[in-house]
Amino acid sequence: MAKKYGDEQVATWRRSYSVRPPGGESLADTAARVIPYYQTAIQPLLAAGKNILVVAHGNSLRSLMMFLENINQEEISHVDLPTGVPRRYILTPDLKIDKVGYL
Repeated sequence: MAKKYGDEQVATWRRSYSVRPPGGESLADTAARVIPYYQTAIQPLLAAGKNILVVAHGNSLRSLMMFLENINQEEISHVDLPTGVPRRYILTPDLKIDKVGYL
């Protein structure tokens, strides 16, 4: 893709919030799927005191990170999640972030 469209365009597709790559989905599109799933399937388990491991591709994790950490569209374009390095959220009983960091 970089050879065909250039490094800058590929970086825009990978990091922007609303720009879709050819035949793909933007971070906004991904968030529209991930956040409702988190709210209906994962949040109730967390509220019940369960420990949950979420494994997903980069944009799914970035969209969830945006939601959990209140990261705006501009800031998320500068976030690069390392592959294969777990990010741990320790939550309060009302599901607010107490601590967050990489393991």
